[in-house]
Amino acid sequence: MVDINSFLLMILYILGAVLLVVLIILGIKLINTINKVDNIISEVEQKVDKVNKMLGFVDTITDSMALVSDKIVDGISNVLKKIFVKEKRKEDDDIDE
Repeated sequence: MVDINSFLLMILYILGAVLLVVLIILGIKLINTINKVDNIISEVEQKVDKVNKMLGFVDTITDSMALVSDKIVDGISNVLKKIFVKEKRKEDDDIDE
């Protein structure tokens, strides 16, 4: 007859083997999931790099447009300043005489 100690030991070995098999299966599934997540992350990084390049291009264009508009505004303000300064000088010349 089998005594209780050997019976419990056999149950423990069987449960340990089942646990080992379950952990191996979960480990394999985890490795597959990590590989899929790694592929997704690398694709996202590639797309983010493309968006960053496009945004850099847009930033360069907006900087150029801002520079051109600043030059235009400066030119117009200089022309207006020259017009009004000349009128003041003419009035000052008239007063001196």
